[in-house]
Amino acid sequence: MITALLAACSNQANPTNKDDKAGQTQAPSTNDDPAKKLGKIVIGWVPPDITGVYKIATTYMEKSAEDAKKSGLDVEILTKASNNHGDANAQIHNIEDMIQRKVSAIIISPADVEPLKPVLKQAKDAHIPVIIVNLLTPIEGTQVDTYIGFDNAQAAEVSAYAMLNALGGPGVLDGKGKKVDVQPHQELDLKWWQNVYKDVDPNSIKGKIAILSGVPGSFYDNERQKGFDKVLKMFPNVQVVTKLPADWNRQKGVSVTENILQKHKDIDGIWAASNEMGLGAINAVQNAGLTGKVFVTTNDGTSESVDRIREDKILSETWHGFPEWGWYGVKFGVMLHLGEETPKTYDIRPRTEYKANANDFYPNPVLDPIDWKQIITNAKLK
Repeated sequence: MITALLAACSNQANPTNKDDKAGQTQAPSTNDDPAKKLGKIVIGWVPPDITGVYKIATTYMEKSAEDAKKSGLDVEILTKASNNHGDANAQIHNIEDMIQRKVSAIIISPADVEPLKPVLKQAKDAHIPVIIVNLLTPIEGTQVDTYIGFDNAQAAEVSAYAMLNALGGPGVLDGKGKKVDVQPHQELDLKWWQNVYKDVDPNSIKGKIAILSGVPGSFYDNERQKGFDKVLKMFPNVQVVTKLPADWNRQKGVSVTENILQKHKDIDGIWAASNEMGLGAINAVQNAGLTGKVFVTTNDGTSESVDRIREDKILSETWHGFPEWGWYGVKFGVMLHLGEETPKTYDIRPRTEYKANANDFYPNPVLDPIDWKQIITNAKLK
């Protein structure tokens, strides 16, 4: 787990006075401030939309920029998002606008991967660094400087194990399954779940579940379905009664769940592949008077969904690290603009959020402090 507190690096870049020819000491000049010499740094941020998870990422980009300003760096976040999450053409247009504005770096969370390849090449041809968030798998045929994200299939595997726990398998969730002891702040990542289930009888867990999937055929939906199915196929008595798309949308999550509950009155639980759909699902479950009878698990991790976990409306969720997208995205964007090296990938390990560990995620996610003073020192001025 990321263990250092989210704390501003408040070291100031203090210029050293120089003696003039007469031996007199001159007053400090802003021209002697190495941070000021670097000029304004504009980080372009192009998410598929600006709701939910992307709002969280945006908030932490702005926090990171404010933190940089405490060390003298002039960093601005310029955000452009489309109204429709699945509108790849609108996202392409927004990226093209960032290129025309000649921003210092562009951070992108792709609505889908394949359609963006040509515009990513345009950005590189314009010598603008590109950071992709929400993804670790390299986009074939493109030159991306840094990926910040997680393995989407692995994240869904974590969700599948939590689902098995809810159906009566061992774990940490409230229910009929055997409770596994955990240490305070212990991370329930994929390795942890795999170790818990290594000796479990595959036939011992039974139940009926429904799935709310995202945009059919999209990279993210395919990967999450692949990971979830990989785990569930090992447990033959867990039946998926239906899988319906809700397009990552909360309102569709409500309507699709309503249809599921009308047709499948005996289901035990619902897995929503994103928390916008999951937040819609819990509304439908509550409206049907089934809270506590039909559980909902999901993926993503926002302050809103973690609050619903505290209220026993969402049983569990898999963390995707949106504060990390924003906090480190700006750090790497600034470094790339200044000619510094950044990691090719920054892996945010998916892990389970549930009622007992909710405070480990919100309201104050724990992030490594950024040494802006060192970044200023390492800058390769052009």
